[in-house]
Amino acid sequence: MRLIRAWLVPFTLVTGGIVIGVVVASNMGWLPTGAAGPEPIPNPIVRPVATAPQPPMAGGDGKNFVEIAKSVKPAVVNIAATRTGKAGDNPHSSPLDDPFFRKFFGDEFLKRDAPHQQREPKERGQGSGVIVESNGLIITNNHVVNKADDIRVFLSDKREFKGKLIGTDAKTDIAIVKIEATGLATIPWADSDQLEVGEYVLAVGSPFGLTQTVTMGIVSAVGRASMGIAEYEDFIQTDAAINPGNSGGALVNVRGELVGINTAIFSQSGGSMGIGFAVPSNLSRAVMDQLVRTGKVVRGWLGVSIQDLTPELASQFGIIDTKGVLVSDVLAESPAKKAGFERADVIVEYDGKSMDSPTHLRNAVAQTPIGKKVSVKMIRDKKPKTIEVTIVEQPKSLGQPGAEESRESAVPTGVLSDLDVREVNEELATRYGLKGVERGVVVVKIKPGSTAEEMGVREGDIILEVNRKAVTSLKSYEQAASGLAKDHPVLLLLKRKGQTIYLTLKP
Repeated sequence: MRLIRAWLVPFTLVTGGIVIGVVVASNMGWLPTGAAGPEPIPNPIVRPVATAPQPPMAGGDGKNFVEIAKSVKPAVVNIAATRTGKAGDNPHSSPLDDPFFRKFFGDEFLKRDAPHQQREPKERGQGSGVIVESNGLIITNNHVVNKADDIRVFLSDKREFKGKLIGTDAKTDIAIVKIEATGLATIPWADSDQLEVGEYVLAVGSPFGLTQTVTMGIVSAVGRASMGIAEYEDFIQTDAAINPGNSGGALVNVRGELVGINTAIFSQSGGSMGIGFAVPSNLSRAVMDQLVRTGKVVRGWLGVSIQDLTPELASQFGIIDTKGVLVSDVLAESPAKKAGFERADVIVEYDGKSMDSPTHLRNAVAQTPIGKKVSVKMIRDKKPKTIEVTIVEQPKSLGQPGAEESRESAVPTGVLSDLDVREVNEELATRYGLKGVERGVVVVKIKPGSTAEEMGVREGDIILEVNRKAVTSLKSYEQAASGLAKDHPVLLLLKRKGQTIYLTLKP
C-alpha cells in the first residue's frame, strides 16, 4: 500500500464506510517539524476550575486515569514515513488513487503534491507506534510504514530517530520498526483473551499529528470480524475516540497494559463516531515474534471449511448447545483429512481452548507452531470425540476442482420446489464465475419471496447435499429432493464463492 503524499496524512481504507487507520487531513497543516500551517486560531478563554481527586479504577491496582496516562504516554511514538516513486508508476497501488475513493472524497480533498513534484513524487504518511522493548523495538500498523523508503520516529521527549523496518504482515495489518536507542519506556503486554466487554480502556496516539493524545472509553465488543479491514480479523471494538493519525497507537487497560494496536475506525464523516477497532495484543505479539525472529509470518493450516453453528443447524444435527464451530468441508490431502475429520463435525475445543466462532478457530490454527500436534474435541453424530492432528504450514494457494457438464433440469418437491437447478455447463460456469465444480448442481433461479430466498439461497450456489445426502449430479439431486414434505425443514450444503456452508430452509 502506498503512503499518502501530504505530511500528517494517514493511510486510509474505506469499505462500506470502514475507514482504515485514518482519513486524509492534508489541508490541516499540522507538521511535526514545525512547518508553517494555516492562520492560528485564537486561544479560547480559559477559566480555572477546581480539580477533584480521582477515584481509583476497579481492577487497576489503585491507579486512576491520570496515573495510567503518565505511565504509557512515553512509550507511544509518532511515526512519519516517506516513499519515493516515479510519476505514473503503480497508479492504483494506493486505495486513494482508485476512482471510487476520488468520487467518495472529491479530487480537492485527495489532492497530492504540487505539479513541480510530479517527476519524483514523495508520498508521506503519518501514524503512531508503541515501544514494546526498551532497546527500541516498536509495533505499529502495516499501512503506516509498508514500502516506505524513509521512516522517522519521534519520541515523547522530542528526540527523533531513523527507523528500520524489521517486517510487515498485511494479513493482520501489523508491522515492526526498530530504532537505535536504549533505556526507553515500554508498555507491558496484556492477555487480550481475558479482556471483557465493558472494561475501561485508553487510546493513545497522534491524531492529526497531535502527539501524546489520550482518549477514554470502554470495550464495546470483542472478536469483531468480517469487517473487510484485514484477512485475519479478531478486532477489539471500542468507543474511545480514535481519529486520523491514531493508526498503530496503543489501546491500554486500567493497569496500563497493552491490550491492542489501534487500526481502524468506522466512520461516515472521516472522524471518530465512537466505533474504533484494535488488533488484540495476543495476535499482535504472535505476529511480532515471528517478524522479529524470521522477518516473515508462517501460519498453521488445518484444512477445513467452517461456519457458525446456528440454532437451526444445531437442531438439524441434534445438538442442544450452539457453542462450537461447524465443519462444512474437509479438504483433500489436508491435515484434517489425514487425521479423520468429517463433514458435519462440530469442533468445540482446539488445543485446550474453547471454540465459539469460526474466526476464533481460524486465528487459533494460524497461530499454532508448524509441526505441533494438537488435540481437537468435537461432537460427531451427537457423541463426543477427540482427534489428534499435526498442523502444517498454510499453503499459498489451493487447487480448484474440475467441472461436470449437462443441460438437464430438475423439479423437486417441498421447500425446494421454488428452486430451479441445473448441472454446470460452460455457459453457466461463465455466468456465475465458477472456476470449477467437483460435484453438485447450480441454482439458476429462485422464486421471489419464497422460503429459499428468505433463508439465504442465492443464484450461483452449488448444492452439494440435501438432508445429508450427497448431490453429485442432477439425477442424485432429484432423488434426494423427491418426496419432501411442505412443512418439513431441509438442510442444504452449499458451495458459494469457493466456500462451503450449511443452510437450513424452514417452511
